[in-house]
Amino acid sequence: MKKILVTGSSGLVGSEVCIHFAKDYEIHGLDNNQRAVFFGPQGDTRWNQQRLSSLIKDFKHHELDIRDRKGVLELIKGLKPDVIVHTAAQPSHDRAAAIPFDDFDTNAVGTLNLLEATRQFVPETPFIHMSTNKVYGDAPNKIKLKELETRWDYDDVAYEHGIAETFTIDQSKHSLFGASKVASDVMVQEYGRYFNMYTCCLRGGCLTGPNHTGVELHGFLSYLVKCNLEGKKYSVFGYKGKQVRDNIHSHDIACFMEAFINEPRIGEVYNLGGGRENTCSILEAFAITEKFSEKKQVYEYNDRNREGDHICYYSDLRKMKEHYPSWDITISLEETIRQIVDAWKTRML
Repeated sequence: MKKILVTGSSGLVGSEVCIHFAKDYEIHGLDNNQRAVFFGPQGDTRWNQQRLSSLIKDFKHHELDIRDRKGVLELIKGLKPDVIVHTAAQPSHDRAAAIPFDDFDTNAVGTLNLLEATRQFVPETPFIHMSTNKVYGDAPNKIKLKELETRWDYDDVAYEHGIAETFTIDQSKHSLFGASKVASDVMVQEYGRYFNMYTCCLRGGCLTGPNHTGVELHGFLSYLVKCNLEGKKYSVFGYKGKQVRDNIHSHDIACFMEAFINEPRIGEVYNLGGGRENTCSILEAFAITEKFSEKKQVYEYNDRNREGDHICYYSDLRKMKEHYPSWDITISLEETIRQIVDAWKTRML
């Protein structure tokens, strides 16, 4: 049986990938619960590790930090995986400013460790990297915008489909997290192009789903829903709560990865998000959540926006669909939020 190695396997995307490929692959998950270190007890993902062990026959967990270069080299040398899906990261642009060495060592150096181990021992193996739309920094904020009743939107026909992969990543404010992810993103591309390896960067927008351990500094929809159900005050930072994101369910992410694995390309980049149809502002997310929870959202407003934050961002999915025409978004925003509400209700019992 073929083997797939998933880093960050106890996280949202990593766990979804493990379950998605369990029928056809021997699943190896690499995770050391670093999210609990970054975010405290509320970020703990051991529950998801246990869920994978209960759902996947012969699930193999590797307790390893991707910053451990020797450990990573030894693991990939011995395992020789047929696919590598790299989702492990320090994921918060707010948190990065307080832990710059941990952030860069995890996101940039950890990715390099994995790439070099892949090149040395399994150079034909497809390497899928979860990048981020934060590689574009705050440059999207320079696009002409229009203010609507509950959201901001682009007021330039060139961006009617959203942000394409050709958009600049240079000369903008990224946050330290965005900068470390730029380093890993470009390195993944370089290993693909320089060494002729099958690599791709998936520049994710708001990646979400019912198995997300959302915290205030990372996990927009999951944390928002958790606050709603607990009656906890949610903090809105700037832009009148009208800032817009496109949201993609983790299942649709895993489906795209499967399409890439079946027809891998060299050094590719894709903007992976829900597209225009799956966008919402924070105010609109409140309304959808209230519909399913039947509870009023409690929130406070802070005029100061988060550093490097996007006012409006959604992904242009046309390149993804052109390269992989069998793939499309299958789970709507409303259904995604309904699932998140139900999942938090269950975990709070």
